[in-house]
Amino acid sequence: MRLVLDTNIIVAALRSPTGGSAALLRRIRAGKIRMLLSVPLLLEYEAVALRPEHLQAAQIAPADVTNVLALFAEPVAIHYLWRPRLRDPADEMVLEAAVNGRADAIITFNRADFGVVPKAFGIDVVDPGDILRRG
Repeated sequence: MRLVLDTNIIVAALRSPTGGSAALLRRIRAGKIRMLLSVPLLLEYEAVALRPEHLQAAQIAPADVTNVLALFAEPVAIHYLWRPRLRDPADEMVLEAAVNGRADAIITFNRADFGVVPKAFGIDVVDPGDILRRG
């Protein structure tokens, strides 16, 4: 299964190491799921995860964030920008990584933000629990 993670999943995994988002990252690290990642999306993950409020809540150092972001991700080159398609411009890079990487699903807690647009590309929008239940 090929997935693109929204930034909120990365933050949730850092802040709650026993939650579903962290379990999803462990499956990715174990090679059971393929995570797709573009350069713009990696930079977004890093910029958000390194915010002081997230570091403090997770009780981690910036180096710990770098270690999490160094997961076994498949790089995705962005050959075509699909903007604007979504109501939140920050979600556009998630959609672009998913479309260009031929993802099966986008994983997010904000499913409504993506609407029906990903479905037009054959991409599901689900939360971590949905993926974990699929096995």
